[in-house]
Amino acid sequence: MNRTSRPCPICKKPRSEEFTPFCSSRCKDRDLAHWFGDGYAVPGRPASPEEIAGEIIREERD
Repeated sequence: MNRTSRPCPICKKPRSEEFTPFCSSRCKDRDLAHWFGDGYAVPGRPASPEEIAGEIIREERD
């Protein structure tokens, strides 16, 4: 399948080779803003503050 045959995941216009998988810099930036603004999430149970603190401490020890 040709990479340009699927539409932009944001606006559904044809993809641009320069901004694949998006059609433009604007759609690429909108997607990034969704990630920064918690618009997207990876499924899973929420982590408790204690789990997060424990992970940070383990990383600092390594």
